[in-house]
Amino acid sequence: MKKRTDPMPVVKRDFRELIRDIVDEYGEREAYIIKTRREKGDIPAEYRTVTFREFSKEVRELGTALLERFPAGARIGVMGENRYEWCLSYLAIATSGFVVVPVDKELNREELIHVLGESEASCIIVSDKIYEKALKSALPDLPGVKLCVLMDAADSESASKVGETNGGAELEYSRVGAMLERGRALLEQGDKKYDEVVIDREAMSVLIFTSGTTGVSKGVMLSQKNILTDMASVMMCLDHTCEDSMLSILPIHHTYECTTTFLVSFAMGCRIAFCDGLRYISKNISEYRPTMLMLVPLILENVHGKIIKQAKATKAKWIGFKFLLGLSGFLRIFGINAGRKFFRAAHEALGGRNHLLVAGAAAMKPEVCKDLVNMGFKVRQGYGLTETSPILCVNRDTGNEYASVGPAMPGIEIRIDNPDEEGRGEIQARGDNVMLGYYKNEEATKAVFTEDGWFRTGDQGRMDKKGRVYITGRIKNIIVTNTGKNIYPEELEGKLDAIPYIAECMVYGDDSASDEDTKISVMVYPNLEAVKAAAAEAGETLTDAELAETASRYIWGEIKVINKDLPAYKRICGLELRDTEFPKTSTNKIQRFKVMREMKEKQNGQ
Repeated sequence: MKKRTDPMPVVKRDFRELIRDIVDEYGEREAYIIKTRREKGDIPAEYRTVTFREFSKEVRELGTALLERFPAGARIGVMGENRYEWCLSYLAIATSGFVVVPVDKELNREELIHVLGESEASCIIVSDKIYEKALKSALPDLPGVKLCVLMDAADSESASKVGETNGGAELEYSRVGAMLERGRALLEQGDKKYDEVVIDREAMSVLIFTSGTTGVSKGVMLSQKNILTDMASVMMCLDHTCEDSMLSILPIHHTYECTTTFLVSFAMGCRIAFCDGLRYISKNISEYRPTMLMLVPLILENVHGKIIKQAKATKAKWIGFKFLLGLSGFLRIFGINAGRKFFRAAHEALGGRNHLLVAGAAAMKPEVCKDLVNMGFKVRQGYGLTETSPILCVNRDTGNEYASVGPAMPGIEIRIDNPDEEGRGEIQARGDNVMLGYYKNEEATKAVFTEDGWFRTGDQGRMDKKGRVYITGRIKNIIVTNTGKNIYPEELEGKLDAIPYIAECMVYGDDSASDEDTKISVMVYPNLEAVKAAAAEAGETLTDAELAETASRYIWGEIKVINKDLPAYKRICGLELRDTEFPKTSTNKIQRFKVMREMKEKQNGQ
């Protein structure tokens, strides 16, 4: 087995110590900038800022109000958009001895009943918008929830009209503002419940349910020691300073965003702003001009795609772009970053002040990473799982490979178990950042740990001589043919993604013909705009009825080219087009299990 180890970083004892130390050092600095009113016509947007000291005070007030109603150890859900009240609720719950249950705001009624019921939540703190969207209809089937705290101010435009009929006579409603007032009053009266709580850093403090790319949603139990260990490791690898400004974009309930953008930035004294939604990313980046961004590869790939599209507007422009990109790459060899001057417009599109882009939660195309680096951006890729709090590996300032997610972070051990002839095996991890286990599921917990205590990630990868890790796929996604060959769908999808007529794709094994070997097939959501453009360039005029057939023909033509360089057992033999995007998790991973289930149901129906 190949193995890498690093020294252990200095870790805070618990979230209370973290907040106290940050207030001592950065108390009067801005911790958050909050948009209180959006821009409307000629009326400019309005903002308020919250210092670290003010935030700490509100954490104590909200924690005190919650402790008046619930005993330490109670489970309290937090659900909403990326916003100040979410961060406030998370740390108020955790520092009061409760268990935080971050809930995906995209869950439907049935999923909410499962997550809140399974976690035994006594209280849910939720934004008014998300309350109206799904939670309101789920509450009658959640008798364990005794208090629903709404995030918006009572007099705001989005404030919900609530009453006991929404969830039964035993359910009470309040608002974050009212809870803060109550906590303030209790503290003035000498209430010391919050101050007297003793935090067990090794006990479950966060219970987060995985989004389920494999179809099984499990409750991951994380301690404050788990999360603070991971935070300390991240801070040793990335160059945050208190002068940095972050924009929270990715779903904050997800451990990647929660740990890296919210908690790590807070611990470094950075200012955090919140994105108004995915369609406002560009506007908010121009508005807040963040110096660092934590993103998923899809967002960076979209930025890269737009830059390339603009560069290809004319032949002369494209030639000039490629020349400058090559020259910038050459100058980087000598430590000269000319990309910021050569590609000033690209940098302005990301706020003009960005000094670090971090991509995680999925694999990024190496060519996209290389282009962005040659444009003058500092790009780092990372890798981890919810079960590891979440980051395990991240690229450093030197010694990077575009296809690698970097070596293990300090204090974390990584090994490749039982590697094959190409060095590929299961990635396994060990460290204080690894979860306590799965909630109420000893069997699943036992299954993901080896006898000697290593966590089985379920991901397949390899490690080079310098300890850099390369992700090659999910073990559960591996296609095992009837003749015993192993095929990694991600490898083929990486090749197919380069076809301009494909927007999204999923490779799978088709065993429907039992007397033959497994047939490798691909389901594609086509890029019809690219098909139309190519057809027009070829002088073809397409009707709507002809569009799908033409897309299939164009895609097959490209697949045949790819197949020529593949061994026979890996060649793609089947193609199916779909007319909607693939269902995805909150971090834009295709839910393969759901697609395959739908496919089987369709076949059985026929």
